[in-house]
Amino acid sequence: QVQLVESGGGLVQPGGSLRLSCAASRITFHLYVMAWYRQAPGKQRELVASIDTGGGATYLQSVRGRFNISRDNAKKTAYLQLNGVKPEDTAVYYCNANFRPTTFSPMTQYWGQGTQVTVSS
Repeated sequence: QVQLVESGGGLVQPGGSLRLSCAASRITFHLYVMAWYRQAPGKQRELVASIDTGGGATYLQSVRGRFNISRDNAKKTAYLQLNGVKPEDTAVYYCNANFRPTTFSPMTQYWGQGTQVTVSS
């Protein structure tokens, strides 16, 4: 029943910009930490950015200053703005939502199906 749907991926030229969206449904969105992961062929999945329930954000070192994560709780949507993209940013980008009531509780986690971002000239 829980659904995370990514959109906005596609082909973009180096140096270009792209905005990814993650629309959530059937979850109490404001209680979840939202994050974007990516996985390139032959590479392990890596955390690109996350934004906590208070709006605090963290970024992968290689994207810091270029990407921006945000959320709109009213719309139950998380965003990832990609600026100044590089070929190495090419990957499938996945939306993630996670919630842990307490540090002793198991995490409730959901994943989107992913959206392809290809950076090429």
